[in-house]
Amino acid sequence: MTVPRLLVHRDQQLMAQATAARLITVVQDAQAARGSASVVLTGGRNGNGLLAALAASPAREAVDWSRLDLWWGDERFLPAGDPDRNHTQAAQALLDAVPLEPGRVHVMPASDGPFGDDPEAAARGYAAELDAATDPFDVLLLGVGPDGHVASLFPGLPAVGERDTTVVAVREAPKPPPTRLSLTPPAINAARRVWLLAAGADKAEAAARVMRGDARTPAAGVRGTGETLLLVDQAAAVELPPAATAG
Repeated sequence: MTVPRLLVHRDQQLMAQATAARLITVVQDAQAARGSASVVLTGGRNGNGLLAALAASPAREAVDWSRLDLWWGDERFLPAGDPDRNHTQAAQALLDAVPLEPGRVHVMPASDGPFGDDPEAAARGYAAELDAATDPFDVLLLGVGPDGHVASLFPGLPAVGERDTTVVAVREAPKPPPTRLSLTPPAINAARRVWLLAAGADKAEAAARVMRGDARTPAAGVRGTGETLLLVDQAAAVELPPAATAG
């Protein structure tokens, strides 16, 4: 696993634009090398801001969207189309505007989907879908919460310590809705690249804990096999030492 590398941007908008450009390059390179690419999306203001920046970028035309597999790091276990679902927000921000291959958009099950209102069965179903994928994720995006959570791996919940299963149902999450599906550390840490997104003053303490390697912070325990980036804006970098932010 890799040590996190810090990238500081002037503000949240510039961070989203720069990360979108970086993502486009990685996807292009993967498609040129292997014919396809795979990306794991994240929700929240930073994840959706990145998708909006992708939608606005003229360079998005360089991506062959029909050869891109999309996955999700977590999802709110709500009915399909609910405005609080990460997939619904991603569709509005980007996905409805690009020519994706429907069979390559791997949406986490909804509470009114094929597994019914059974999040554990839905987690097993998504894990089986993951198992059928042959290549590691090229990029796995994760928004960092103010408490240091990533995906729906909240501090103190059992899912943070999961070492065998790749997808779990999360109940009693500390922020609504309480029932969710989430990738686990084994699934996340198998990705080629893990990019942690933390913009805003409310993310400053969590960003500092990531760079310190705080064992109590879920975001500090995820790593890509080839690259781990912590992407922040200046507001989220205020608690980092000057030496850490100089590069």
